Amino acid sequence: MKMITGIATAALCAVTLASASAQPAGRGPGQGPVITQCKAELAKYCAGKAHDGTARACLEANKAKVSAACKTALDTTGGGRGRKK
Repeated sequence: MKMITGIATAALCAVTLASASAQPAGRGPGQGPVITQCKAELAKYCAGKAHDGTARACLEANKAKVSAACKTALDTTGGGRGRKK
């Protein structure tokens, strides 16, 4: 009985560790507030731009046309953090 309990515990630990290691340590491209709040604007004004800063630069260039939520995301994250509005 102890052996079965030990095996079950080890299996549970292995599954827990495997699922934890599959989770990203931080946000990667396509997961932050700008992509979430500016999805429509990215599609409309910046289609095909890479998530290497090019898409954000495109959004910044079109800032007068984007939604309030997208502007807030641009102003409060990344390079826009702390920038005067």
